[in-house]
Amino acid sequence: MAKIGIIKLGNLGMSQVVDLVQDEIAAREGITVRVFGTGPKMGKDEAAATADLKKMEADFYVMISPNSSAPGPTAARELYKDVPCIIISDGPTKKEDREALQQAGFGYIIMTVDPLIGAKTEFLDPVEMASFNSDAMKVLSTCGVVRLIQEELDKVAALVDAGEPIQLPHILAKPEVCIERAHFNNPYAKAKGLAALHMADMVAKINFPACFMMKELEQVALTTAAGHEMMRAAAQLAIEAREIEKANDSVFRQPHSKKGGKQFQKTKLYEKPQ
Repeated sequence: MAKIGIIKLGNLGMSQVVDLVQDEIAAREGITVRVFGTGPKMGKDEAAATADLKKMEADFYVMISPNSSAPGPTAARELYKDVPCIIISDGPTKKEDREALQQAGFGYIIMTVDPLIGAKTEFLDPVEMASFNSDAMKVLSTCGVVRLIQEELDKVAALVDAGEPIQLPHILAKPEVCIERAHFNNPYAKAKGLAALHMADMVAKINFPACFMMKELEQVALTTAAGHEMMRAAAQLAIEAREIEKANDSVFRQPHSKKGGKQFQKTKLYEKPQ
C-alpha cells in the first residue's frame, strides 16, 4: 500500500490533475492519496497550514506550486525536509538552484512548459483564468507532461510497494524531454506537439514582464492578452497532433491495472490493454 500526500500551494496548470494521474478511474487498489490545498494563495501562512498533511504519515509527498523559490513554497519545504518529498513547479530552472534542492534531499520535476498566467486585474477575470488553464491542460496532457508525472510517481510508488529504498526523480522537464513521453507515432503529430510545448514555454516569458514589471494599462492588457492568445494557439496545435494520431488509430494509452497499478499499454482503439 503506497500512501501519497499531495500539497497544492497556489495553482499551476498541472495542479488540476496531479492528484488523479495515478488512479484515473478511481479503481486502483493498493494506493491512498490525500490532498491539502491552499487555493490560489501560496504565502507563508498557507505554507504553515500544510503541516496538517504530515499526520497521514505518507510514504512520500508531492508539493506542487508556482515558483518553488518563493517565500511560501520555501517555508513549506522546511516542514517536509525530513520526509521523502518531490517538488513539482515551473521553477527554479537554473542548475545550481536545482542542485540545491537535490542536496537538501528533495526530488523535483521542474516544468518550464507549465505557463505563467497573465495574472493582472486589468486583464484576468475568473472566466479568462479558467479558459487559460483549460488550454494549458490540453498541452500538458497531449504533449507528454501528464504522462511524465504519471510515470515518475508510479516509479516511486512501485518502490514503496516492493519495500525498497525510495529514489526521487530529478528532472528538468523542457519541451524536448516532455515530447518523448507523449509517444507520438506520426512525426508530424510529434512536431506539432513539440511546437505546442515550445509555445507554452514562451507564454511565461511574455506574461512575466506584464505581471511584474509593466505599469501602463494598455501595455499590461495587450501583453497579457498576447500571452493568452499564444496559449490558445498552442492548445490548438496539441488538438491537431492528437487528431493525427486518432486518424491513424495510433493514440498511445497507458492505463493502470486495478490490482497493483501496473502500467498497461495500447495503441489501437479496439485492442485490450496489455
